Parts: sequence; C-alpha cells; structure tokens
Amino acid sequence: MNVRKAVIPAAGLGTRVLPASKACPKELLPIVDKPAIQYIVEEAAASGITDILIILSRGKTVVEDHFDRSPELEEHLEKAGKLKAAEEMRAISRLANIQYLRQPEMRGLGHAVWCARSFVGNEPFAVLYGDDVIISKTVPACRELCDAYETYGKGVVGVKQVPKEHISRYGSLKVSPLAERTFAVSDMIEKPAPGKEFSLYSILGRCVLPPKIFEILKDQPAGAGGEIQLTDAMKQLARTEGMIGVEYQGTRYDMGNKLGILQAAVEVGLDHPEIGPAFRAYLKKLASSL
Repeated sequence: MNVRKAVIPAAGLGTRVLPASKACPKELLPIVDKPAIQYIVEEAAASGITDILIILSRGKTVVEDHFDRSPELEEHLEKAGKLKAAEEMRAISRLANIQYLRQPEMRGLGHAVWCARSFVGNEPFAVLYGDDVIISKTVPACRELCDAYETYGKGVVGVKQVPKEHISRYGSLKVSPLAERTFAVSDMIEKPAPGKEFSLYSILGRCVLPPKIFEILKDQPAGAGGEIQLTDAMKQLARTEGMIGVEYQGTRYDMGNKLGILQAAVEVGLDHPEIGPAFRAYLKKLASSL
C-alpha cells in the first residue's frame, strides 16, 4: 500500500533553544531564508505525500499562517516586479493538503501520534519529527522509508550510526542486514546503559508506521519522563512482527539544539545559490583568524 499521509509533531516548547523560542516557535527558526518546518514539509511533498497533519500547541498558529496564502504580500511583490518571489510565496500553500491539530497537553511523542488517529485512519503513514531537518542531495529520506515500507510491508525507522560515547543519549536497535543500508529490526532499547546497547544504530527523525501502532498506543503506559513514548510502542511492534531500518542518505540537523541550528545555517548557506560563494569566502577569511 502506498504511503500518502504524514504526521509532523511540532508541539514542543523548544526549551533547548530559549530565549529564541519564547516568542517564535522553534519550527519557524530559519535555515538561511526558509523556516525549518518548511524543509520538512517540502521533504514530505517530494516523497509523494499528499496529506499532512501538523500537530501544534497553544501559541503556534503562526505556523499555520506560514503555509497559508498571503494575497497582500503577493500583490506587493508583483507590483514591485518581484514575480519570482511572488510565485515562491504562492507555492508554499500548494506543497500539500495541510491540516492542523492542537495537542491539548504535552504528554510525549507517542501521545502526539495517537492524536492523529482520525486523520490517519486505516493507512500507513510517515512521521517526520518536527525537530529534525534532513537535507538530501539525492532521494528524500522520507521517500527512502516509504519505498522500504512498500517493499517489505512492515513499519520502517530511519536510522543512523551514533558514536559509541553518545549512544546512551539515544535508543539502540537490534539489527541484522537485509540489503544495502537496510536492516531487519527485532528489538530496541531507549538510552541504554554502557555495554547494554544492541548496536550503534539509533532512530533519528523519521519513521513510517502501520495503523496497528494505534492499537499499541491505546494502552501504552507512560514511559521515560512520565510521557507516552513512541519508541516504547515501536519496540513492541519490532518484537512482535519486526520492523525495517533504513540508513537514509541525507544529513540530519537537530533544530531543537543550538549547535544543530548553526550547523544547518552554515552548511545550507554554503550551497545557497544566492549567497553561497560570498559566504564561502567569508568563512575562509574568518577561519584564518581563528
């Protein structure tokens, strides 16, 4: 079955990037000239996703405004002769059929996904974590996961290897190779103690889930931090029927982290068609003085 729906959980408070996120949702923090969440929506659309549900919280209606039409701005740009910019603004509202839902209280990623059950219905769906921007110069990461779901008919997680000294901050997956950059996942452990990890592969930012996940989330007890953890539900899925892990090709930037935001700005800026060459020259000059 083709994957045509996606859920983007974006209700978090952004406490790791305060005070910037006090008045501006972290999802709208820019990477050069485009807000982070637009990169995520564009990735979904480029992956064949037609319907997107963005999970928000109080104070984030400005995210809805970003993906809406702005006739006054478009008219202003056209009168100024900036026709390309006007069309770029219109194109934002045509990326996909985007709906919004407010998570009434912060009860974890698993609860946010549970809130999407009416939107999803009885279909497989992608989850693109709102903090994770993945830039790919080849196939979008979400498309790689959708292809794996359509090939194997099982839930899929996007994975990357994590340095051994950092694996205790993440989850660790029990994997066995299936194909190039593709693994069978039979178990997982969240934030393992040293020596207790299954592997150095961890879920980072993307997954494609069968609708069965809602049956598991329905009775899922609170986990770490007193929240409903999506990882706990996926662990049960992996143990009972197995999952697939895909080591996607793109580069992940953690936009809930100050260093991740800076890394994204620098690396995307270097490739930006408008400012890339000048920015590269600036960085070379700056580096010589460090």
